[in-house]
Amino acid sequence: MTEFRMPAEWSQHEGCLMAWPTREDLWGSVLAEVKEEYANVARAIAAFEPVTMVAPPGFGAEARALCGNGDSDGGGGEGGVTVIELPLDDSWFRDSAPLFVLDGDGNRAGVDFRFNAWGRKHHPFDSDDRISGLLLEHLGVDRIPSGMILEGGAITVDGEGTLITTEQCLLHPNRNPGMNRDRIEAELMSRLGVTKVVWLPYGGLLDTETDGHVDGVCAFAAPGTVVISLPSDPDHPDYARMRANRAVLEATTDARGRRLEIIEVPQTAFADIADGEIEVSYLNYYVANGGVVVPVAGVPQDEEALAVIATAYPGRKVVGVRALAIAFGGGGVHCITQQVPAVRTAG
Repeated sequence: MTEFRMPAEWSQHEGCLMAWPTREDLWGSVLAEVKEEYANVARAIAAFEPVTMVAPPGFGAEARALCGNGDSDGGGGEGGVTVIELPLDDSWFRDSAPLFVLDGDGNRAGVDFRFNAWGRKHHPFDSDDRISGLLLEHLGVDRIPSGMILEGGAITVDGEGTLITTEQCLLHPNRNPGMNRDRIEAELMSRLGVTKVVWLPYGGLLDTETDGHVDGVCAFAAPGTVVISLPSDPDHPDYARMRANRAVLEATTDARGRRLEIIEVPQTAFADIADGEIEVSYLNYYVANGGVVVPVAGVPQDEEALAVIATAYPGRKVVGVRALAIAFGGGGVHCITQQVPAVRTAG
């Protein structure tokens, strides 16, 4: 039997997948603004690698008009935003698109986990449950099915056998009530090729939309290195929770027995939009070929956070993109993107 493993996000990409936002019951008064933000994110990533934007039928022309052809001077990438049309319910491809894996020869496949709109919070979601298989068919990539509900934002991997997740999300009864922790671990190991699962107790307290995805908490930046959100303000709702997560990381080793180096992002950003306050998670960034695209809020803390993230990814250009409307919808840059790893070739 062929053994596959999910590569780390910093591995070489063939490109990036995104989906065009059109869900009026989610976005409401910020729908026009969020389309601009999605387009800005797509163009920022296209400076480093090609982007495929999937639009619902009838919205392709709008997406093309706003996304353009991408920027070409960011990181030496191929650039460009290509728009295709496929049936969609929503626009969070980190969670509904396939998770790509490679075998020992560098051949690529896509794991098609089930999707239930973060515990049936939004309806309908049947098109998003099917989109992973449609994308794999469009890309000509072999499909590996899984009956487990899993969103890509709930995990981070180092590409060398280690996966980090949160108990708050993966053990929530609205995902896989018939699966206990051991069965969930076994499925992650079987489908993604990991050999060790690190369980953090908490996601973000304010992250009620995803029930505490790990991509708002921490991310592997390199083998043995984790970037973690650690708000410095004692009044922040996650001040104690993120320190409990840090204690778990300090006490653990990765799949290869290494102690983890921890890089702290002490800043957090709150901003006003649509007559309310939202939090922008700097940790919800996307690692592209030669770059890191980070959500920012247009506040002084942005520059400090970008500087910390730059230390975690030496040699990559760190780019901030305003993402207030995306945060209003419950996510960040990482939530709306999904990397397609490059196929490795011999020689």
